[in-house]
Amino acid sequence: MAEQTIRVAVVDDHPVFRLGMAGLLGSLDGIEVVAQAEDATQARARVDESVDVVLMDLHLGDDSGIETTRDLVRALPGLAVLVITMDEDDESVVAAMRAGARGYLLKSASPAEVERGIRAVANGEAILGPQVASRAMATLTSGRTAVRVPFPELSDREREVLDLLARGYDNATIARRMVLSPKTVRNHVSNVLTKLGVPDRAQAMIRARDEGLGGD
Repeated sequence: MAEQTIRVAVVDDHPVFRLGMAGLLGSLDGIEVVAQAEDATQARARVDESVDVVLMDLHLGDDSGIETTRDLVRALPGLAVLVITMDEDDESVVAAMRAGARGYLLKSASPAEVERGIRAVANGEAILGPQVASRAMATLTSGRTAVRVPFPELSDREREVLDLLARGYDNATIARRMVLSPKTVRNHVSNVLTKLGVPDRAQAMIRARDEGLGGD
């Protein structure tokens, strides 16, 4: 029986990388590139039930690949997202996997690693590139959950923003660490202030530190 073709969409804002990756994947047996997108809007419009795997960059101009991944997986639960990015920090890896990605590779990955990653996530497996696997697993299993969750009125994402705010980071730094757009961070900060009933960031920082957030 012939192996079923894996239909792939490549989402990356750099045309040289996107076109090169599409060319590479199109040359592989059993893999077909059926869509390409350079930003979140195009990705949401072009990725549908016909796509099996999305190869996703984390930085899409002003858009976030994390948010785009979350939106696509929510709309298409059977979709497999394989992140391929320059970012190898623990926060990016964990954020991507929490958003619903099944795999995480660096752009320095070899063509063989990319092919293996696509076939793995299409088969329902989770895969991490060798450069990030050991660090990511240590972070994911570090027991960060506490018995009592501070500020239960906040969403998990808002609580993460508040934690970084309590460390004294500005919105631009928070956006980089969480792989979000600055606009999204501003919206989260505004929601946090409203839910906590505080007038400004300084008061939110005090409240957060009183509850144990903002520590190393």
